[in-house]
Amino acid sequence: MSRITSRTRAGRRTAVSGIGLIAAVGLLAGCAGTPTPEGTGGADEPVTITYVGYGGAGQDAQIQAWQVPYTQAHPNITFVNTSPPDVAQVKAQVEAGAVLWDVLATAPYAAEQNCGTLFEPLDVTLTVPEDDLVPGSVGKCYTANWINATPMAYRTDAFPNGGPKTVEDFFDTEKFPGQRGFVTNLQNGILEYASIAAGADPENLYPLDVDSALDELEKIRSVTTFAPNVGALQQAVAADQVDMFFLPDSRLVPQLAEGDDLTIVWDVTVASINAFAVPKGSPHKAEVEAFLASVMEPGPVAKISELLGVAPINKNAKPDLNEYASQVQVYNPDVNTGITVLQDIPWYTENFNDASTKLTNWLAG
Repeated sequence: MSRITSRTRAGRRTAVSGIGLIAAVGLLAGCAGTPTPEGTGGADEPVTITYVGYGGAGQDAQIQAWQVPYTQAHPNITFVNTSPPDVAQVKAQVEAGAVLWDVLATAPYAAEQNCGTLFEPLDVTLTVPEDDLVPGSVGKCYTANWINATPMAYRTDAFPNGGPKTVEDFFDTEKFPGQRGFVTNLQNGILEYASIAAGADPENLYPLDVDSALDELEKIRSVTTFAPNVGALQQAVAADQVDMFFLPDSRLVPQLAEGDDLTIVWDVTVASINAFAVPKGSPHKAEVEAFLASVMEPGPVAKISELLGVAPINKNAKPDLNEYASQVQVYNPDVNTGITVLQDIPWYTENFNDASTKLTNWLAG
């Protein structure tokens, strides 16, 4: 029987809540053939991997798509789930010499900028050809798991005569009054969207002008909820506390499934590769590397896309999307008629700390 526990997954009831602890029959095909790496111990050597995700329905979906089939195929592996992932917490653990986390979801540039200091260089033995993966899926200190998009959306009832149609409209408080919502995590495009509103060409955004973006955000500060994480903004959306917002695809799916009347705006949409990294000093690095290889196989990639609406990182994955997931699929040409901007990993690798510090200081001001 699969052994998976959770410490701090929080979130409102969603269409996929509760699935995390169910051993789903039929999911074994994607992972059952993943070999146990040499030197990592066999079935007689139990290993507990502490897995740090973003919580809520998203982490429940990760448990169903990845952890349950993996533990069924590798009975010696147990996952303990917690949230949220925080690079500052990794830094504190590493500096204290007491690393409690084994793998966490993060932006690839956060892993690369802190590669070798906060995160382990990885030696993942891929079980799929690297050419099957989207470019940027494997870095020195990270491996990808999905492509995450953060489109603009609004509560349909808040704008009975039609809501905002462009990123610029989001920043136009006279034409479209109402409470805005942003996630302050850089991976969700807050600087890109502000730069576009300030006049930057979405086809040529990088290098980002961070100061100009912050100046643009200042114009809407008084009417904007700046949520510290996606879960907090999702709760604000569910409680009708914001009228328009930028919310990740994986959090829009459960809102739509629960009957929330939302309009998704496909103008310019920022997308990013979401990744895994291993904190430096984790005693289970080899076991985690084997797990990371399994996550990139077509079956698990397709399953997470079906559950969350995120875009696949494996070109051979064939997700069967339901009506809600298909509505937020950023690379679905029948849905997204606008422009997609994939975040520039090299630019963020070089500038992540500086950009993050500037945003943090601005938020505190």
